[in-house]
Amino acid sequence: MFSHSVRLFDLFGFEIRIDASWLLIAALIVWSLSSGYFPEVLPGLDASGYLILSVVAMLGLFGSLILHELAHSLVARRYGLGVGGITLFLFGGVAQLEDEPKSAASEFWIAIAGPAMSFALAGAFGLLAMAAGGGVAGMVLSYLASINLILAVFNLVPAFPLDGGRVLRAWLWNRSGDVLEATRKASTAGVVFALALMALGLFSVLSGGGVGGIWMGLIGLFVLNASRGTYQHLVTQTSLRGLRVSELMTPNPFCATPDMTLADLADEVMLAHGISFVPVVEAGVLLGHVDTALMREVPRTDWGVTQVGDIFAALSEDTAVRPDLSAEEALNLMASGPQRKLLVAEGRSLVGVLSIRDLMAHIAIVQDLGRGTRR
Repeated sequence: MFSHSVRLFDLFGFEIRIDASWLLIAALIVWSLSSGYFPEVLPGLDASGYLILSVVAMLGLFGSLILHELAHSLVARRYGLGVGGITLFLFGGVAQLEDEPKSAASEFWIAIAGPAMSFALAGAFGLLAMAAGGGVAGMVLSYLASINLILAVFNLVPAFPLDGGRVLRAWLWNRSGDVLEATRKASTAGVVFALALMALGLFSVLSGGGVGGIWMGLIGLFVLNASRGTYQHLVTQTSLRGLRVSELMTPNPFCATPDMTLADLADEVMLAHGISFVPVVEAGVLLGHVDTALMREVPRTDWGVTQVGDIFAALSEDTAVRPDLSAEEALNLMASGPQRKLLVAEGRSLVGVLSIRDLMAHIAIVQDLGRGTRR
């Protein structure tokens, strides 16, 4: 997800990383504070003074976001979930859970931990600000108190995948026992909130709101994509859980031999049976595959004299899987590579062909039937 993130340090066993996109929001925060907020609440300082205060405040926000996500991570670890680390990025921070919570109770406590930490930080910074008075330190602490309060309240909006949306999902899940249906409803709330946020951002831009409106629209777009993506991921995970490649593959597929011409392959196999991916087998031994992409590399005028054996792709670990491989692993393999169809083989013996269409068709049927996961 974060291909341009850099590791900073470890905290309580969690790797803290920062994505390149965080630099953009950090720069915007420093610019906004140094040109607007601090000159208004602390008049009389020079430009370098405002810049230093703004950098300090930005670093305070940086630390607050880490502590917010750390709270999620510690509770997740308490419930036995793996955490891939904490990453700060354009829209804040994220604790990268390696699996979904196993119960409604764990979902609730993991979700509520972040806002609870932000409320605690808001209170602590507020008390320190009152103790410091109205000077430079007091204004920085007041800013951090305010921003943590805003962070806590915003995250409690019941719109998945915000923390409040996860609390909503936990409540729905606890009532129905169906995590998939609970996720669907919480994601719908997330989509509605995201569209409202985007519309409000557009209105703000058209009304002269400038950067604030654009930022609101971008946050809405992020929530929209995250909400839909999380639900679809759970649908996929739920639909394929426990299934093996052998249960979803197409057995006894149509095959080609190395001495077959491309013209015969196109007419007698691909066009005749509506397939674009064909295993290549000789004397019962699986050699590899040929597909339409490989055929397009040969001029059509040469198809009558070019044999399959001249162009086929040899059997490899990237194109072949075992029949007992989990369906989820097979999907991940196809999603991470260029190949959307896989040969299913035991050694050099062909068992079947698995396509991403086979997996998606199964997922679609499960979704249409409304089968959820009850725990």
